[in-house]
Order: sequence, then C-alpha cells, then structure tokens
Amino acid sequence: MAIRLTKPFTDEDELREIAGVLASGHLTQGPKVAEFEAGVAKVVGCEHAIAVSSATAALHLAVSALDIGPGDEVVVADFTYPATGNVVALRGATPVLADIDLGGFGLDPAALEPLLRDRTRAVIVVHPFGVAAPLTDIARLCGGRGIPIIEDAACAIGATYLGRQVGSFGAMGCFSFHPRKGITTGEGGMVTTNDNGLADRIRLLRNHGAVKSGSSLAFVEAGYNYRMSDLLAAVGVAQLRKLDAILTARRAVARHYSAGLSDIRGLRCPLEPEGAVHTYQSYVILLDARADRDIFLACLRGQGIECTIGTYALHAQPFFSQSYGYVPGQLPQSWTAYNQTVTLPLFAGMTEAEITTVIGGVKEAARAALRA
Repeated sequence: MAIRLTKPFTDEDELREIAGVLASGHLTQGPKVAEFEAGVAKVVGCEHAIAVSSATAALHLAVSALDIGPGDEVVVADFTYPATGNVVALRGATPVLADIDLGGFGLDPAALEPLLRDRTRAVIVVHPFGVAAPLTDIARLCGGRGIPIIEDAACAIGATYLGRQVGSFGAMGCFSFHPRKGITTGEGGMVTTNDNGLADRIRLLRNHGAVKSGSSLAFVEAGYNYRMSDLLAAVGVAQLRKLDAILTARRAVARHYSAGLSDIRGLRCPLEPEGAVHTYQSYVILLDARADRDIFLACLRGQGIECTIGTYALHAQPFFSQSYGYVPGQLPQSWTAYNQTVTLPLFAGMTEAEITTVIGGVKEAARAALRA
C-alpha cells in the first residue's frame, strides 16, 4: 500500500530508552514499568495505573477484580472489538449487548437503561476511535443503582470529556498501547483507578495471585501472568513524552480531512460530541445506506490507500449470536455502523501530499460506491 493505515511515531528516544533497559539487565517488570505507570497515572489523573500485557488483559483484570462470574450480567457497548465482550464470557458471566448512538458511536444511554437489572454487576462503556461516550448520562443511570462502570478506553489515551480525562470517570479505565493507538509499546495495556482496593487486587491478579511471604512468595489466588516487560515500558516512557505532540498532529490531520470531505455526497465525517475532545485514534467516516461499502473499500485499496471497516457489531458475530441468541440487525444503530463505516489512514507525520491523495481517493470511491 502506498499510504499506510497508520504508522507509530518513533525516533531515537525510544532506542535510547530500550538501550538503557538492555544495559541494566532488568528486562522483566521492573523500574521502567513503574516509571511508565506513574506517567500514565499523571496523564489520566488517577491515583493508580497498573501496566499489563494488553488492553484485553486490562479488561479481563477489571472484571476479575469485581469478582464477576456465573449468574452475573455485564452490559457491554455493542459496537466494539470483540475483546470487550469476550472478557465477560471468559469469566462465565453474560455479556448483555447495548446499542449505540450513531452520532459519536458510543453507548446510547436510552438503550442502556432498560438493560440494567438485578443481575447487572457492571457496565463496560467504550470510547470509540478516541472520543468519549456520553459519560454524564451513563454515570447517572449507573450511579443510582450502585453499578460500577468500566471504561474501555483502549483507543482514547488523552481524550477528555467535560475537561476531564477518560479513564478517570469509572471504577476502572482500560487502555491499549497497540501500534494503532495514539501511543504504543508494541503490545501493552494499562488499568487506571482511584480505588485502592481494586488497584491492590489487580496487581495481585496480574502476577499469578502472588504476594511476598518472607523470602519467597505465597500464591493466594489463581491469578494470571499479565505483566508488562521493562523493554515495552521503556518504549512507553519515550512515547508519553511525545503524547501532546502526537495528539496535536492527529487532530490537525483530522481537520484537513473534515475540511476536504465535508461536502462529499454519501458520507459523514466524524463528529465531536459536545463536551468531548476527540483524539482521532481512527478517522472513521459513515457511509450513506445507498453506498456499497465493499466497492468503496476496494476503490480506495486500488488507489494504494490502506483502509478498513470501523469495528464490529458484537451481536452479529457468530460467538455472541450463537451463545446468547442475538440476531444480526437486532441492535440497529450498531448494525448500521458495522456495515457502513470506513477507517481512513491517519497518523502523526502524515504529509500534505498524503492527506490530499486520501481526500481525492475518497471522492473517487464515493462516486463509485454510490453508482453501484
């Protein structure tokens, strides 16, 4: 592909950090992990940040720390990567899938309210593509019932809602540092929380359920090996120093896109809901129902422009439909988003020529998709 979907923004700073870890001989979870955790805690504005091996691990630890299990229900925003729902199923609980609002692609509070029942143990709110879900309304619904919120902020490091960082609103926030995210460690994740008890439990479960006991360890729970290595954390430490610059660059690319695409018939540019500051982990357009999304994608790829769908409607995936009785199309807004969204290339360091090429390619793809 001539224009990649994304490129991590790295330089010599990451190499120096990695070289320092290699020279230290301390390659597993150690001082660099602690430094990275402190940096993320400061960015998010939480007391605790616990580094783990992936955002999936972070979500799995979050539901595990709440002792969610068989007989429990967890409401999950339907338009998301399957990991968000999988972690609930892996605990033996039932993921109850909730429809979204097509405006920002976040969980729709009106769809959430009737799903809150006696067996509801948590709500997992997804901040899709780097923009916050409507947290105020969701928190109002959950708070009065004593239901904890887990923020799936995998795509949203640095995103804010009403001036406050996402990942600091719920009982726990879960972040990803996959290469497609705003900053990366290659693979990696983080759990943020202000709850001392939850933080202690997550640290315990992250490391095999082990606690120090004299000169050895005592294994007090059946935990996981979800630790992050110091090598990956070193990359994260360097990336955090660039976070503001990376997000500023991503937002600049998004502004260019929106200016160039806003008048194209048959598509809608991403929206920034009131009170939310979008980080544009992905620039996701919504095609008109008249447009053939497959033709649109094929046309872009034929021009050397890498692209993909937005993300998945969980209720339409075989595991969720077969295990929990959902029918594709049952959650109509998520179904529309699943079938009609397209992710365009966006990364810090995109050139003006690349942006112009993508805009021109989208115009051609829209004409082709609407003629079909």
